Amino acid sequence: MKIQLSDHFTYGRLLRFAAPSVLMMIFTSVYSVVDGFFVSNFAGKTPFAAVNLIFPFLMIVATVGFIFGTGGTAIVAKAFGEGEREHANKLFSLFVYISFLLGVLFAVLGIIYIEPISRLLGADGALLENCVLYGRIILLALPFYVLQLMFQTFFVAAEKPKLGLAVTVSAGVTNMILDAVLVILLPQEHKLAGAAVATAMSQVIGGGVPLVYFARENSSILRLGKTHFDGAAILKACTNGSSEFMSNVSMNVVGMLYNIQLLKYAGEDGVAAYGVMMYVSFIFAAAFIGYSIGTSPVISYHFGAQNLDELSSLLKKSVTVILWASGFMVLAGEVLSRPLSAVFVGYDRELLELTVSGFRIFALSFLFMGIAIFGSGFFTALNDGLTSAVISFLRTLVFQVAFVLILPLVWEIFGVWFSIVAAELMAAALTVVFIKIRQKDYLY
Repeated sequence: MKIQLSDHFTYGRLLRFAAPSVLMMIFTSVYSVVDGFFVSNFAGKTPFAAVNLIFPFLMIVATVGFIFGTGGTAIVAKAFGEGEREHANKLFSLFVYISFLLGVLFAVLGIIYIEPISRLLGADGALLENCVLYGRIILLALPFYVLQLMFQTFFVAAEKPKLGLAVTVSAGVTNMILDAVLVILLPQEHKLAGAAVATAMSQVIGGGVPLVYFARENSSILRLGKTHFDGAAILKACTNGSSEFMSNVSMNVVGMLYNIQLLKYAGEDGVAAYGVMMYVSFIFAAAFIGYSIGTSPVISYHFGAQNLDELSSLLKKSVTVILWASGFMVLAGEVLSRPLSAVFVGYDRELLELTVSGFRIFALSFLFMGIAIFGSGFFTALNDGLTSAVISFLRTLVFQVAFVLILPLVWEIFGVWFSIVAAELMAAALTVVFIKIRQKDYLY
């Protein structure tokens, strides 16, 4: 039976509706991890460190997709809840066109300035050359990656989460196959470029296929068509999506800071070890992000329709789901720390031990991150971009910057690993406080 935004959601129905988004985000993370696996094991430690050093910058320039995805979806789903179908589709079209144009602009600027940016991050010599090579190839596909990130949430608003999952799987399989072919078979000097081409092609599929789907007659509630410039709607989408924008920009800025600190305390090995943790963290965090993406349109719809009892029920059920998932993830992280680390850096014993010791500390952060991620998404879905942005800003920038600068002064490299745990704990506590304070404004 088809699940609609207007339904009453039991635990089972909520999990079934959110599951495709969760799987979509996990699979997106998995195929990014596969990229790292091939680069590390076949191209070498320096190219692997280069990918991890430049990757945060590449994610920052793609965050416009998150802005118009999460922020725009909240507006479009709310419009459907208010019965304004035609207006909702015009807004959807506007957000798609603006996102693509901004993706083109950022791609051009990124290609021009990738070398000085890599130098600023601490790269030189072979590390610098690899950063520039990998970054420029990925940037060529940036407009489509922006669309891929945006459509991940709009597929849910279109009541087609399974189709969104299918597109993501197709893009991921493309990346994996091309990685296996290009990285393994190409000469050593071209393996990193092969990995970049594989990722870029998968992004073209991930953004291009949904673009064609929504531009044609389809069975969803969304369709690309004529629209007009609406500055107020764009500003509202940016405000709504500011938390996700802040979260992703801050996370990647902090990633750059972590790499700088690790170069100081552990050299290139530290950057490689952190890269392994980030790859695994992407998968674990992706489950929380996917759940937030999957439930946001439902929350926005019932908020627009003023079904406050259903809204309160959605919040309580979601918190329960998040807490159970958090406990499982910490346990999995501790048990799998060595085998997962060995997949990436098993060829270097010293690097492996550094990675495992850091991983076991880092994994404790999974206990807290889900609450803050969902809380931020919850307020975005309520069109309360300010509260959402405050949570994301403090979680991903203020707390992490403060701890990664202070704790290493006491515990050196172990302070770097503990930084993320302390930051996520503070963010979770803050999110609970905000929900308690603001629930009377939305739920009663």
